[in-house]
Amino acid sequence: MWVAGRSSETPPVWGVLSKGAGAVTRSAWIMNVRTVLPAIAWGWFILSASLLGGERGHAAEAVSVIDAAGAGRHVAALADDALEGREGGSRGGRAAGAYIVETLRGAGLRPAGDEGTYYQRFGTMRNILALVPGSDPACERELVVVGAHYDHVGYGTAANSYGPTGLIHNGADDNASGVAGVLEIAEVLQAMPAKPRRPVLLAFWDGEEKGLLGSWHFVRVRPQPLRDLRPVFMVNLDMIGRLRGERVEIYGGRTMTGLRRILTETNRETGLELIFDWDIVDDSDHFPFIESRVPTVMLHTGLHDEYHRPSDDVQLVNTAGVEAVARLALGVVKVVANRPGTLADFRDASRREKNAHRDALERVVQAGPVEQRVRWGMSTRSDAGEPSAPVVVRVVPGSPLERAGLRCGDRIIAIDGEPFATQATMLERMASAGDALTLQIDRAGRILEVQVVSGETPASTDQAPAAPAVGDEPARGP
Repeated sequence: MWVAGRSSETPPVWGVLSKGAGAVTRSAWIMNVRTVLPAIAWGWFILSASLLGGERGHAAEAVSVIDAAGAGRHVAALADDALEGREGGSRGGRAAGAYIVETLRGAGLRPAGDEGTYYQRFGTMRNILALVPGSDPACERELVVVGAHYDHVGYGTAANSYGPTGLIHNGADDNASGVAGVLEIAEVLQAMPAKPRRPVLLAFWDGEEKGLLGSWHFVRVRPQPLRDLRPVFMVNLDMIGRLRGERVEIYGGRTMTGLRRILTETNRETGLELIFDWDIVDDSDHFPFIESRVPTVMLHTGLHDEYHRPSDDVQLVNTAGVEAVARLALGVVKVVANRPGTLADFRDASRREKNAHRDALERVVQAGPVEQRVRWGMSTRSDAGEPSAPVVVRVVPGSPLERAGLRCGDRIIAIDGEPFATQATMLERMASAGDALTLQIDRAGRILEVQVVSGETPASTDQAPAAPAVGDEPARGP
């Protein structure tokens, strides 16, 4: 993940070989080792990638699920000291690129870069691109992109490191973890007997730490194999290696109407806690796609004390967490790539929405005293970005819904297993329901069921005062 507003410089040729407890050594012996090391490293990484890819390529039937052990091997290879922190354009960055290419080649993925290669070159750096072709001629030009940046900050400078500088910054979480996730997704997609309707591009961006250079280059200049394809959706994996408490941060979830619903439905299998952040910041490779009006979502397991420091190393990566987040990303890619009809357009209001607007939408309405029993006992507020998932902003104390466990902040997404299009439809159905019903709710991205038996009086489910709709007229109703 890029430190926005900070530039990066190539470190001097001298320096330490690795992160050690001892003093920095700049002897001629170290210089000689560092001269020889990259050639040895390149050969070792290419050989290991070929063996791993070939092993999976010959057993495609076994590659049907994302594997924590496989992801861990990728992280360990990419975050090895021999790659010297994978700075964009450096020999370590090129070695990392060679490892990725050999992994893709071993899995049998089609090159989608320049001149029949996997590389899209710009300056001294290289994006790496591989394509899983679509199976439906009706949408064969609608490109779904899933990507991660593979560069890091090398030895670190005052502009891109929180120190100490001059030591190898392996970037195990940032972003060997994201690359591992995309490699696992690539292998699974390639092994699927039925390919998705829309083509899927597996992208590995270079130069992210220097200002999102690779992703900006791609959205402006696509290589010849992709010239006739139009990106319609993008998934970005950046720093997915520190899953804590099953909590995943979601960025860009407002860029397409119904995108939150896609994420929560896909999350049924993984059961992660999804934290939706409405702010859009130019700190990772989802940003150029959003600026290009492509619906985009980024998955991220959060910052930590090792961020942009030499201590962001392999032993701290939660490989089971990488697996879980990559499974969620794969599920989203498959749903979007196979979605019938035309995908929803980019939602322009998302570029103006902030977390303050989210907080206003979810603001709780204080429940006053209740003199009689109510039938259901809640108030909701409509969400312009997710009209089929109204937000609960009041639960009446002692009401049937409070006893059933409903909470403020929950979103109602279905009644008795049937989804609805708008809050108004939800209210009508609850008003005409019998004595009992089942609500499906979205609670922090997890879908739960609430069984409720009504009270004695006519329906009291009502609408809360509307929060201002960003860029639109004030919403009618909750």
